[in-house]
Amino acid sequence: MSLTPLQGIVAAPVLPMLPDQSIDWESLRSYIRWIADQKPTAIAMNMDASEGPALDPDEQLQVLRVCSEVIGAAVPLLSGLIAGSTRGAVRWGNELKAAGAQGLAVFPPFPTFLGTPVPAAMITAYHRAIADGVGLPMIAFQFPKAFGPDFPPETLGELCAIPQIIGLKEASFDTTKTVETIATARSLPRKLGILTGSDTFICEAMVLGCDGALIGFAATATRELIEMQRAAASRDFTRAFAIWDRLGPLARYAWRNPIRDYRPRMKEVLQMQGLIAHATVRAPQLGVDEAERAELRRLAQFAGLLGGGARRAAAD
Repeated sequence: MSLTPLQGIVAAPVLPMLPDQSIDWESLRSYIRWIADQKPTAIAMNMDASEGPALDPDEQLQVLRVCSEVIGAAVPLLSGLIAGSTRGAVRWGNELKAAGAQGLAVFPPFPTFLGTPVPAAMITAYHRAIADGVGLPMIAFQFPKAFGPDFPPETLGELCAIPQIIGLKEASFDTTKTVETIATARSLPRKLGILTGSDTFICEAMVLGCDGALIGFAATATRELIEMQRAAASRDFTRAFAIWDRLGPLARYAWRNPIRDYRPRMKEVLQMQGLIAHATVRAPQLGVDEAERAELRRLAQFAGLLGGGARRAAAD
């Protein structure tokens, strides 16, 4: 994977699981193949969408090995890097690299980065140590301000000086912060790809100036989001919003509060599409109830995601 600024749609798939909460490797293989065949910019596993924090280390590594085997050279494979210390992040980043990761989406080391403000020097030192110690292209991760870290302009300026950082996942779910981040990125001496991670206003973020999205919603509407991003990038906003008008109600419903429940909600949709066998999530996460399942079905149908094409593609 090159050190060029990231743009386009980076899909963050869910992780299929069997009813006993073990990984459903058969579903994973067919599902990842379905996503890769649509040619997103990259596929990111071991993210929050794929329940990375709930996985054992050996499971995370095996997920990468299996996905790497399935994807081949079709698209780059990224991994979330979840660690609690700088030393642990460098060690774990090298293990992820050996398992097939071609780039890293760097999660903040909680609880150290919990809350704001987080000193710019601490954020920069953490990312620089991973860059120097692992050497892969990296995506920094801006969280909602309530959770941190919330990267102010001076922090983005310091991160820009780390050549391995090729993008920022802007997941503040705050339009004002998104606008500020885009404006700051335009003033930097080196281009960074700003990818929205705010699933409730994906199209709007692209119209504002985001270069694409690193997004859990691309776990289902991959092809549609790729087309929407290309339309927005070419300033065909009528076409972009025509797609989002269909997809947006499902995204906003799935990512409504409590936002943690987007994982079981998305798995329900993927099961309806025939892309995964079960909607199981790993405890203590809970599944959805019948009323929510019915509404997800209605919105997925409205979005045009429940046709036979998805099921046929998964079976191929």
